[in-house]
Amino acid sequence: MKKTAIVALCALTAASAGAQSLGEKSGADAMVGVPPSTEDFVKEVARSDMFEIHSSKLALKKGDAQAKEFAQHMITDHQKTTAELKGLIKSGKVSVQPPADLGQPLQTRLDKLKKETGHDFTSNYDEDQVSAHQDAVSLFGRYAKDGDNPDLKDWAARTLPTLQKHLEMAQALNK
Repeated sequence: MKKTAIVALCALTAASAGAQSLGEKSGADAMVGVPPSTEDFVKEVARSDMFEIHSSKLALKKGDAQAKEFAQHMITDHQKTTAELKGLIKSGKVSVQPPADLGQPLQTRLDKLKKETGHDFTSNYDEDQVSAHQDAVSLFGRYAKDGDNPDLKDWAARTLPTLQKHLEMAQALNK
């Protein structure tokens, strides 16, 4: 009970922060179902798409046949969501600029994948895809339900089924 109260307090405090919330960074927002701020959502989506594209390009070179097929699908779909997000920003419907880099946690994961080969690469790529898509489904689901930008909220809701399908595909890779 005490732990739940602390997590809830952190989430509520973080939700009012102007920068990326502590709750979103730590996963506390996801644990208690708090929607990300528009700024957090845009940043997380942009970084997630970058990671998906970069790691999947590695998989095209290093992965087994199943990983390569999945990777091509991820590149195509995540380039599409990147373009759609940029379109919302360009149209003025979203006023947050996406980050230009992956950020430390995702860059570290990508750097690790770059060093791996064979079964180690494929195994870690598969695990990363499951984790990344679990995070994305949570992020998009929370924003689609309670986000504060109507256009972005609608886009999140329309994109969510594709991400859920990606998660299923990633989980199948991991079997």
